[in-house]
Amino acid sequence: MVAQTRHLTIAAAALALVLGHAGQSEAAQCGNTSAGFETWKRDFTAENRGKVSANALAALSGTTYSTPTISADRGQRSFHLSLDQFMAKRGAATIVKRGRALKRSNAALFSSIEQRYGVPPGPLLAIWGMETGFGAVKGNVNTLSAVATLAYDCRRSEYFTDQLYAALTLVDRGVLSASTRGAAHGEIGHTQFLPKNVLTYGTGGDLNETGAALASTANFLKAHGWQRGAGYQPGEPNFVALQGWNAATVYEKAIAIIGRQIDEE
Repeated sequence: MVAQTRHLTIAAAALALVLGHAGQSEAAQCGNTSAGFETWKRDFTAENRGKVSANALAALSGTTYSTPTISADRGQRSFHLSLDQFMAKRGAATIVKRGRALKRSNAALFSSIEQRYGVPPGPLLAIWGMETGFGAVKGNVNTLSAVATLAYDCRRSEYFTDQLYAALTLVDRGVLSASTRGAAHGEIGHTQFLPKNVLTYGTGGDLNETGAALASTANFLKAHGWQRGAGYQPGEPNFVALQGWNAATVYEKAIAIIGRQIDEE
């Protein structure tokens, strides 16, 4: 009896292992080339039918593997430059000059944002200038294709799968559509919010509209620890919020320096 029970246990374990592998074979598998993208889309859709709306899945079905997205993801070499090189490449002096002018011409907007979120104009203008040249270059890559490509790509599949679910939610809400275009990693608007950040920190309104984008950016910084009236240079309390915005140290420091130069005018 003991021996028979043991054999049954082994058989059950073997069956569970087979079924487990079978389940894995049906799951959407990441890949590192375009070859498996259409299969991944079909598997992802099958897994999420009934969990994600038919409208959102229909939008996903029209996506294509985004080569510009993969090229951008693999080619972020500027983050390895020295701080001086990085700021020169990004046109820091021009951002400061233009930022000061925008601070003056939009004084009421920045005053309202600072009153509500505690964030002064400088870092918001630095981010705005660094991300899109104050709205001049917001990108021309299909947003859903970009996010779906990165969800499929093995390098950061888990992170961008979360972004894809957020993007599909935004499709349901009418914020995104199958034709929305933005930056190469799926960022949208004046300050380049990823879909999950739109859901979490967006304050309402179109992020391609200046006021909504800047208010949402201030809300992001506040949620990442921004303290009203505290400094935001390296070693000061609010630098941690800038670190939340971008993981590249050279980028964080550039925002801090540019923002200070704008605020100190």
